This record gives sequence, C-alpha cells and structure tokens, in this order.
Amino acid sequence: MRMRHEAVFTFETPDAGVIAASLYPESDSGEEGRSHGQVKVISESSFKIHILADDLTALRAALNTWLRLVQVSEEMVQTTKKAGRTNE
Repeated sequence: MRMRHEAVFTFETPDAGVIAASLYPESDSGEEGRSHGQVKVISESSFKIHILADDLTALRAALNTWLRLVQVSEEMVQTTKKAGRTNE
C-alpha cells in the first residue's frame, strides 16, 4: 500500500497574483515523478501551494523546490518594482 504525503502552504502578500502566475507553469507540469504541486490564488493578497508526494523524501525535495521558487519569484517582483517595471 502506497502512502501519500502532503503539505499545504498559504502565502499572504500584496503581490500574490503576480507570484502565483509565475508558478503556474510548474503547477501545470503534470503528475510525473514522485511528487506534484498545485498553485491556487485564494484572494487578491494570498495564494496557496498544495504538494502531494509518494514518500517523505520526495515531499522534502518538492518542498525545497516550491519554497525556493516562491522566494525567487518574490525577489524578482521586488527587483522589478525597484526598477520601476511591473506587470500590474
């Protein structure tokens, strides 16, 4: 019997829509491999990432990847704001 493991993170930020949109391609990559993540916008200022994995090792690896993607996306939003360029 295979046990599924999951983690759910909710992020509150005024840039939720932009960050979530930048993560959608990863969410659409299908359920190949041992883990899968989905991004969902909850409100104008929050989004959620839901990660499912076949085992704890895959969950840890997926968490590292998704949390790093969120961090990089946030850094890029801040960089473009400082440069005076955003998609808003």
